[in-house]
Amino acid sequence: MHHRPRRRRPALACTVLATATALLLTGCSSDSGQSASADPVKELRDKLPKAQRSAGVLRIGMDVNYAPVEFHGADGKPDGLDPDIAAALGRIMDVRIEYVDTPFDKLVPGLQGKQFDVAMSAISDIRVRREGLDDNGKQVNPGVDFVDYFIAGTSIVVPKGNPKGIKSLDDLCGKTVALQQGTTQDEIITRQVAVCARTGRQLTPRRFDSDNKALAEVASGGAAAGVNDFPVAAYAAKSTDGRFELTGAQSTSNPYGIAVRKEDTQLRDTVAKAVDQLIRSGEYDKILTKWNVSAGAAQNAVINGGI
Repeated sequence: MHHRPRRRRPALACTVLATATALLLTGCSSDSGQSASADPVKELRDKLPKAQRSAGVLRIGMDVNYAPVEFHGADGKPDGLDPDIAAALGRIMDVRIEYVDTPFDKLVPGLQGKQFDVAMSAISDIRVRREGLDDNGKQVNPGVDFVDYFIAGTSIVVPKGNPKGIKSLDDLCGKTVALQQGTTQDEIITRQVAVCARTGRQLTPRRFDSDNKALAEVASGGAAAGVNDFPVAAYAAKSTDGRFELTGAQSTSNPYGIAVRKEDTQLRDTVAKAVDQLIRSGEYDKILTKWNVSAGAAQNAVINGGI
């Protein structure tokens, strides 16, 4: 992954921009317009909802199966970008972080069913999740709010040497592609199926319950390519003994968000302030550098800034 040069963070302005990337780079900060506190961390902790403050715990739903964003480390505990950010947020809010390992497509239902306080698992902040819509645009659940903290695009992963010459989504027409079900990539490929149908070259998706299984399908030759978030795709290309490579440009850039129930506005706003504090402290940059994903850095937390 290419590193973005370290830059000074400009003063934030409440500007409505066309893309999620722009929203995260220059969007309204969660504490915009408020006077600086003599002790912003203490003020933030005081605003944490009583349920979490009294218990001293923030329970996070996470699908711990998406390296390098989240995966099981050598000690069996969650490791990766999201667990590192979550642990840092826990220190800021003075709560212990407890993970509830949950399949990705069960995270939003689990959150709405109050199985955990928030969900954080490379979840793209997109309209259908915010508004609780199904594939036909019908509302099927209350939706969730997001605190956006990172920007990721979608990348195509192919076997080393790119034997099928795939360079874009259109090149997937007439081929089989592997992906994790319930992800943003599932939605992208569902749309691409219709695009390919108009050309007379059928695109065949193969959906799996984990990204590892999808990549294994590509490695075995069962699929010509896989699609996943850029950090995950880059990690796969780097850490799998040269079996994979990335091809083409990233597409559909969108923020990852920490999902919060719609009614939990106090928790949402406190988490947003904690993300801002983490970014200002410099620790956020260090975490992204550790996982080689500095290109996805956000300038500040944004609530519901996805497209």
